[in-house]
Parts: sequence; structure tokens; C-alpha cells
Amino acid sequence: MDENNEYRQDDDVQPERKPCGGNCRREIRGKLHSFNWLEDIPGGYADSDMVEVQFKNTRKGFYKNSANLQLKIGDIVAVEASPGHDIGQVTLVGALVNLRMRKARVKADAEIKRIFRKAKPADLEKFEEAKAKEHDTMIRARKIAESLNLNMKIGDVEYQGDGNKAIFYYIADERVDFRQLIKVLAETFKVRIEMKQIGARQEAGRIGGIGPCGRPLCCSSWMTNFVSVATSAARYQDISLNPQKLAGQCAKLKCCLNFEVDAYVESVKRLPPRDVRLETADATYFHFKTDIFKREITYSTDKNIAANLVTIDASRAFEVIALNKAGEKPLSLAAETDSKPVEKKAFGDILGQDDVTRFDNKKKKRRNKNKSQQSRQLADNNSDEQQPANNENRPNRNERKRKPQNKRNPRNDGQASDNERADKTGNGHNSEA
Repeated sequence: MDENNEYRQDDDVQPERKPCGGNCRREIRGKLHSFNWLEDIPGGYADSDMVEVQFKNTRKGFYKNSANLQLKIGDIVAVEASPGHDIGQVTLVGALVNLRMRKARVKADAEIKRIFRKAKPADLEKFEEAKAKEHDTMIRARKIAESLNLNMKIGDVEYQGDGNKAIFYYIADERVDFRQLIKVLAETFKVRIEMKQIGARQEAGRIGGIGPCGRPLCCSSWMTNFVSVATSAARYQDISLNPQKLAGQCAKLKCCLNFEVDAYVESVKRLPPRDVRLETADATYFHFKTDIFKREITYSTDKNIAANLVTIDASRAFEVIALNKAGEKPLSLAAETDSKPVEKKAFGDILGQDDVTRFDNKKKKRRNKNKSQQSRQLADNNSDEQQPANNENRPNRNERKRKPQNKRNPRNDGQASDNERADKTGNGHNSEA
């Protein structure tokens, strides 16, 4: 398949696709993926014999499984066409198909075509051959339309699965008479020709691309219907009316201009009108700009340029408007309060989960006391073994640390002196005897 048929899984909103037995050669776009939420409900998966089948890009159809084939999402099937058959991929089965048909406004008396069989290798080979000719056919068809001076652009070509029919998608600003073009195309390509007119947004959705936001185009990724976009959507959001910036790749106003316009419209309703003048004792103030979501309004003393700008909130603006209606003029436009402005408390990260450096602090290693004591004993034993043999009788380190007791007891000083004198004479107590 070409790039236009590449399956795109945007963000995390797309469910996992089930394996299709090796036959999933034709991928589908992410925005057209259908999730069968009745699959796990008993009786809700196979209550209907209708099957939804998708073909190239955005074309889908509803077919009847008259042969009671065991089909699941992702199977490649051969369906009835006029003439011949077409090759498509099953995107939805079960009771949800009836709801889809009701949403697509398929009439009850409409002719429902049927599914022939699961695609065989021969069907897939023929389909691949026909698909390989699509790009060259589109280029040649553009040259033929230009030679016939037709104001139209052929944006895409889709061949039928059996190669007997080709659908030409084109865009045109005016009504185009392409009867002569159909004759020339039929003679050139020897197939049955069908012309389908699409809009510029549909063409961008079929081709795809990357928007200025850096993401895939909304029309090619998830949008299924297109609503008209007006320049008033840009005015409500205070966006500069620059055609080059407001236009998308389809040369129309960007669809994303409508995404947030409702929030702006609701917020503007809670703000004072922009054409109201605020009268004070010293000057007259005119509207300059508005911060819609902060509900803050900036006023200027000059209507055309920024002069003496004062920013107040919407509640203060309503107070001044009420005073002016009552014939009073406040001294200043700002609120007259003596109280100090309330300081906003800083965000307190109690758990510390927002700290970027929370993983940088290394945990301190706890020293094991038992291991430290054992290492000391081993060191002492090794030092004792390394000493020379003549020092075996040397006192231990603990004994060397003990200091000699040189202090005398003062109570025994007299007795000690007598004993010393007796020793000198050699006859101490015996002489007295």
C-alpha cells in the first residue's frame, strides 16, 4: 500500500489491533479505526450479518455476510461491485454495524451488496497490479483535463480490486462538464470511469501531511466530518486576521480555529463591553486589550494609542461602570484599598515528587560494627606475627600504655622514712631489743 493507506496510531487513544491471520496487507487510517465495545458481551458480537468494509483512504461500505463467513476485524475480503468485485478490509462486525448504518443514514430499502469470500492470493496479486497504476493514471488524467481546458483538479485515483473500474476524485470551484473527459479517459485506460467531486478539506484528508503545529493534519488523523469555519472565530480569540497564517494546507481556514472558540465566547459574556468608556476624576479611559481567561482588562487614556495604561480586573470595571451610571466618578481607575496585596503561597511539594534532583542524593552506607571489629582484630594479629623473635617477651601494647605509679601516698611518708633508716643501720628493731 502507499503512504496514504498507512495506519496511524495517534497518542494512546487507539486500541490494540487483533492479529488477522497474516492477511493484513492493507492498513487503515487511525481516524477510521472502529473499536467494537460489544465484543466481550455474550450475543453482542455476532447478532448481525452486516459487515463494514473499508477501501482506499476514507471510502467505506456496508455489505451482507450472506455466506456466513467467520470474519473478524482486519480480514481482507472480496465484495460485490458493479461490475466485478472489489477488495477491502473488514473494519467492524456485529451489532454495531447496524448503528453505523443508522448514523450514515442508509435507507432501509436500499440495495445491500454482499461479501463473496475472503481474498485469495490471486485476488491480492491482481489488486496490487491495479493499485500500482494509480499514480501514473492520475498524472496522465491531469494532462488530459488540462488539454481539454477544464477548470478542475484531479486529486486522487482509485482502482477497483479487479482492475475493471477506476474512480477519479476531483475538486472544482465551478460546475464542470466532463462528458468529453470521460470518453477520452475510457479510451486511454480501457477501464470503466467514475468521477467523484470532493471538497478541498476532503482532498487534504485523503492526501495527508504535517501541519504548522508539527503534528499530522487533523483531517487526515481523526476528524470525520468538516464544519464550516468563519473569520469570526479568529476575531473572538483576538487572532490577527492574516490570511497566510489562518489558512491551512487546503487553502481554507484552519479547522482548529473552531476548537476553542466556544470557550472564548462563554468567557466574553462575563466581561464588560469593549465600547464602554470609564470616567474618573482625572481622565477618561478607553478599552485597549483584554485577557479573557484571567478576566483582566487594560485601559488607555487615548483611544488610538497606548497611553497611561491601567490594568484592572473585571469586577472593578463593573464597579466603575455602575458609579458612572449613577453620576459619580472615582478618584482613580484602580481599586482604592489600603490593604496590602495578598501574596500567593508558593507551591508546596510535600512528597518531593516534582524535584528533579531527587535521585541525585546517594544513600549513606551504614557501617557494620561487627565487620569493623573483625577487621581490627585481623590487623592486630597480622602485626603481632610480623614482629621479630627477640621481641617475643616485650609487653603487649596495652601493657605499654600503662604508666608507672610514681605517686606517693602522703599518709605513709613517715613510715617509709623510718624503714629506710632501719635498712641503712642494719639493726632496726633488734637494737632496741
